[in-house]
Amino acid sequence: MSEAATDRQPLLGYHHLRYHVGNAKQAAHYYRTAFGFTPIACSGPETGNRESSSWVMAQGDVRLVLTAGLLPGHRVTDQHHRHGDGVRDISFAVPDVDAAFAYALAGGAKPVTEPYEIGDDRGTARMATVASYGDTVHTFVDASGCTGPFLPGFRAVGDTGKPDGLRPLWTVPPGRSIGITGIDHIVCNVPLHEMDVWTEFYQRVLGLTQLVHYDDESVGPQYTSMMSKVVWDGTGKIKLNVNEPAQGKSLSQIQEYLNYYGTSGVQHIAFATDDIATTVTRMREGGVRFMRVPDTYYDEVRERADVDALGLDLTALAELDVLFDQDEDGHLLQLFTEPAQDRPTLFYEIIERHGTRGFGITNFKALFQAIEREQAARGNL
Repeated sequence: MSEAATDRQPLLGYHHLRYHVGNAKQAAHYYRTAFGFTPIACSGPETGNRESSSWVMAQGDVRLVLTAGLLPGHRVTDQHHRHGDGVRDISFAVPDVDAAFAYALAGGAKPVTEPYEIGDDRGTARMATVASYGDTVHTFVDASGCTGPFLPGFRAVGDTGKPDGLRPLWTVPPGRSIGITGIDHIVCNVPLHEMDVWTEFYQRVLGLTQLVHYDDESVGPQYTSMMSKVVWDGTGKIKLNVNEPAQGKSLSQIQEYLNYYGTSGVQHIAFATDDIATTVTRMREGGVRFMRVPDTYYDEVRERADVDALGLDLTALAELDVLFDQDEDGHLLQLFTEPAQDRPTLFYEIIERHGTRGFGITNFKALFQAIEREQAARGNL
C-alpha cells in the first residue's frame, strides 16, 4: 500500500457535509422523505442562533448539515443566491485539529478559520477551516469531548431545551432508512487545466495519494467529455474525485455544471449501500428520479460478464436501471440520480461494491449518453 493520509495527515473519515440551502426546514423534509435520513439535531433561533437555521440529518455513518441564512446579507444567504443548494463544507474528523490545520497550511492551504473551541452543557469540540476549490471549504473537527447529538450549539430533535421542559422544540418523525451505510466518494468539478492543481493540492494539504486517472479518450462520449483523477487516503475511508471538462462536439457536462453553479464545486456524492435494489426502490418510492440507460446496455453487460455466476438478477437490475462494472478485484453496482434541485448541479450516486476499487469506467459511455439526453432536454447540449 502506498503511503496513506493516516501516516502524514491523520484523517479519521468524513465528519459531516454542510450544505447551504434556501430553506433548511424544507430541505430536511426532502432528505427525510426521499433519501430516508432522520433529523437528529437542530440549531436556530430556538437555540439562540439568530443568523442561521440548521438541521442535522443522519443515516448510517453519514451526517448532512442543512443550513439556511435567516437574514439578507448573511454569508449563507449570499452564497446560496450565487450557487443554489449545494455543498459548502466537506469536513473531516481528526484526532488533533491544531496539527491537521498546521499540516494543511504548510502544504499551501489558505486559512479560513484558525483553530477554535466551542462548547455548551453537553461538552466541547475543536475545529478549524481551510479554503478549497471555488467557495468550498474543509473543516477539521475533533468532537471527542462532545456528548450531545452533534456539535455544541445543536439540540436534539425532541429536546425541550429547558430543564422543566413543557414542550419539545421540534417533533419530526424519523426517516425510513433506505440502506445508506456511508459515503463512498465525493466528486468535484473544476475548470479546464485545474484538475492537476487540485489533486496536487489534496496530496500536499490532506496527504492523499492518487488512486486512478481517467483521460478524455477513456471517458469521452460523442458530445460531452471530461477528464478525472481520484485521490484517496490509502484505506478507502476518503476518496475525492476531481473532474475537469474536455473538448467535445458541444458543451461538456462539467462545463454545464460550472456555468450554473458559478464556480468549482461538489458535483455529486456517492452513497454506499449493501443492497442497491432495496435502496433504489425506496428512493423511487420517495420520488427520486434516476438517469435512464438504453435497453441495449444490458445486452452489452451479458456479453462482457457472467452475471449469473455472480448471483445477480440482471432482469431485476434492468428494471431499476442499475449499472454493472467488473475488474480483476471484483464488481460494483451503481446508479445516478437526476439533479436534486432546479439547477443542473448537485446529484447523487448509489453504489454497492464487491471488492473493486474502481468507479465504473465501462459504464461511463451509457451514463454520459443519459446525461446528454438530459442536457438536450434543457437546451444545453
